[in-house]
Amino acid sequence: MQRYKILHRTYYNFAGKVWLEPHTLRLRPRENHELRIESSELKITPAASLRWFRDVEDNSVAIATFDTHTDQLIIESEIIIQQYNEAPLDFLVADYAIDYPFNYKSEDLAVLSPYMFSSEQQGTGPLADLIAAVWQPGEQIQSYALLQRLCVHIQQTLAYALREEPGVQSVEDTLSICSGSCRDQAYLFMQAARHLGMATRFVSGYLKAEPSAFNYGSTHAWAEVFLPGAGWKGFDPTLGLVVGNDHTAVAVSRLPEAIPPVEGSFIGPPATSLDVGVWVTEEY
Repeated sequence: MQRYKILHRTYYNFAGKVWLEPHTLRLRPRENHELRIESSELKITPAASLRWFRDVEDNSVAIATFDTHTDQLIIESEIIIQQYNEAPLDFLVADYAIDYPFNYKSEDLAVLSPYMFSSEQQGTGPLADLIAAVWQPGEQIQSYALLQRLCVHIQQTLAYALREEPGVQSVEDTLSICSGSCRDQAYLFMQAARHLGMATRFVSGYLKAEPSAFNYGSTHAWAEVFLPGAGWKGFDPTLGLVVGNDHTAVAVSRLPEAIPPVEGSFIGPPATSLDVGVWVTEEY
């Protein structure tokens, strides 16, 4: 077991006094048999009333409401977690899904079908070329090995690009410029896996890593694929790795744009500056 402290600070500075509409906060990690929250503290200035609930994806969500005007909004989340996912490759895939291609069972399809829908065109095009580079019809390969091959291929052929703009790039844009942010590369992996007939979802969270082009103090994104017998398994195409105890999932969704860490609006002068800092440190 490893313990990590996650400090996530968000600062909004407004051009003048504004009225804050309710803000949606997705800052609390997803607890399960691999992760336990030891302590959690959420500080908000100006003071806010919080209402917590679990959304349709079982993410922990807080709605913050305010009753005063302000020229600054500060949100500071400090969480200590216990991470038990020290052997991410220690899993067994169900017999019928070990080798690719496979079909999900009908009872699973009823739940997984929304995670298999792709808005990208099939057939020819950049995405088809990407898939052809990692797998050809008739090739015998294990399902996990194919996903890992796809993950590594994206990491090796695309450059990392820091993007402050919201949303994700289209698959076509990412492949045409051969670069993208972590969320762009996660979305590309998702679309490729869905064209291979697998259920995938987008993950927003934190990464414990030394400061680098991939991790300079921000949230991180990757993808999960549902493998029968093993459950949702994470793949990080930005790093070319299967997700382990250095990754902390906060929110998941079939749509990348659905789970920003902080989401809200205000009434007042439009000019706004935003500063975000994330620090993940090991606790002993």
